[in-house]
Amino acid sequence: MAPARDLEVGIAAIQAGADAVYIGAPEFGARQAAGNSLNDIAELVKYAHRFGVQVLVTLNTLLHDDEYPRACALAHELYKVGVDALIIQDLNLLQYDLPPIRLHASTQCDNRTAEQVLHLQQMGFRRVVLARELSLKEIKDISNALFIQNSNFNIELEAFVHGALCVSYSGRCYLSEVLMDRSANRGCCAQLCRQRYDLLDKDGKEMVDMYGEPIHQRYLLSLQDMDRSQYLAELIEAGVTTFKIEGRLKDRDYVTNIVAYYRQLLDQLIASNPTLQQASTPSVYQYDFTPNPAKTFHRGQTDYFLHGRTPNMANWQTPKSTGEKIGKVIATRHNAICVELAHGITLHNGDGICYGDKGFAINRIEGDWIYPNNQYPTPNSPQSIQYPKVGTTLYRNLDNEFLRSLKAERRMPVDIRFEAVEEGYRLTIGKQTATFEAEHQLANNPERALQTIIQQLSKLGDTDFIAKDIQVFDGEEACSDAFPYFIPTSLLNQWRREVSNSESALQRNDLQRSDLQAKPIYSEASHHPLMTCKYCILYELGHCRKINPMTNEPRYLRLQNGTMLSLEFDCKHCEMRITKH
Repeated sequence: MAPARDLEVGIAAIQAGADAVYIGAPEFGARQAAGNSLNDIAELVKYAHRFGVQVLVTLNTLLHDDEYPRACALAHELYKVGVDALIIQDLNLLQYDLPPIRLHASTQCDNRTAEQVLHLQQMGFRRVVLARELSLKEIKDISNALFIQNSNFNIELEAFVHGALCVSYSGRCYLSEVLMDRSANRGCCAQLCRQRYDLLDKDGKEMVDMYGEPIHQRYLLSLQDMDRSQYLAELIEAGVTTFKIEGRLKDRDYVTNIVAYYRQLLDQLIASNPTLQQASTPSVYQYDFTPNPAKTFHRGQTDYFLHGRTPNMANWQTPKSTGEKIGKVIATRHNAICVELAHGITLHNGDGICYGDKGFAINRIEGDWIYPNNQYPTPNSPQSIQYPKVGTTLYRNLDNEFLRSLKAERRMPVDIRFEAVEEGYRLTIGKQTATFEAEHQLANNPERALQTIIQQLSKLGDTDFIAKDIQVFDGEEACSDAFPYFIPTSLLNQWRREVSNSESALQRNDLQRSDLQAKPIYSEASHHPLMTCKYCILYELGHCRKINPMTNEPRYLRLQNGTMLSLEFDCKHCEMRITKH
């Protein structure tokens, strides 16, 4: 399932191989900057259903009392335009007169336990988006618990596999709301987890890292991006039915690249396992590029607790895209740097190069020497950019040649049958058949007549289809070398267009919608830490209290503006909590 910032990105995701897309409604989506009109959503539904692709809409903010009627009315409008499901967070919405549309529980509901999933199932939800922090074992335990409770359980488990990570449990981050009056649960997170912090000990002094450097103005809460692409088979075995790519603010290039990458991996799994089936209509894909996650927005990678706690989940140097590693600096001069490139790396003018939170674009390349388009420091130019030191690892976060190649095309394979019948000719494309009255005119060149039929009927480039197998019959006899009748090319093209357009009209998503009945809603506690995280700064430092405790351990974070936050460590539950100091 792919993110769609807008109609254009949604279509790109479908062409690249998505089985479903999720898109923001005009309001009440958890990305305030990614709302879409009803007309655009209707257009996306119409396009998606041609390929059997589902369209899900996010209504996953917490609502004010006076917003429920408007949200409910919007749900009815979305149902009317053919949306397949709604993703919601605010469970009180179920008390209103919703249309009979599938409901999916957003990850913002903090879905971490089998009890929570069972509770949501009883409320009428048909799918739950699991918390990102769950391990493979925890996912499997939830799946097993559902099966034990009801061997015919009809709730699906969806898991994130790729994209940006929130450092707090989803739905349990209040830092942006308290410090900036911008609620993450209302779709306007200020992303304070991507800001710089000082790390202070219990006496308020700056801590030092393993190299003895002060931990000053570092991106201490900025996680690397999730990448679980190598564990899809394990996730399927654990009970996951839907793989979700994060990114409703990402552009078309990112979505095309990442969706194509996962489409190829999933197709390999489906081809090797007859029990697996693609959710949308199986298709043939043509990519003018080789998918590579490091070639578009990429902060590095982590499987994020899937196989337990691992080091280096965060990148304290930068919250920006680092891209792919290209090599190391081996020499410098006043206006260029010499780079030892990694195997297979070719640079181009205009490419973006970065190191830490600094970077430049390439102006020109001469051998191993790179000339940035920025002026390097000279004695008379103190404000020029800083040299990367010899030994610095460089990354490319903008590959212009790759971006220019990002084109994907999706076609559904169909069998074509053409036959001579008593009243003329019959053409079948996929499931659609039409008979055309026409005179049987003998061909002067029967071999050429057969070739022309096959050639013209295979021209499906202006449709959603690609010819899988074309068979031509003269009555009951299949024609392998010749066809006895001549048919003008213009007629063959006309018939092909008419039948293929009818076949397109048959392509629909037949998702069954079930009536939902609201159940009583539990109320949340009124007091929360500003963040509750499974990520732990102590562990990231190499000083987990259970393994290698440190003295004067860090107790505080300090923002650039001086705001102080307190750190609390719940080692029994392996959680870190952040509160206002």
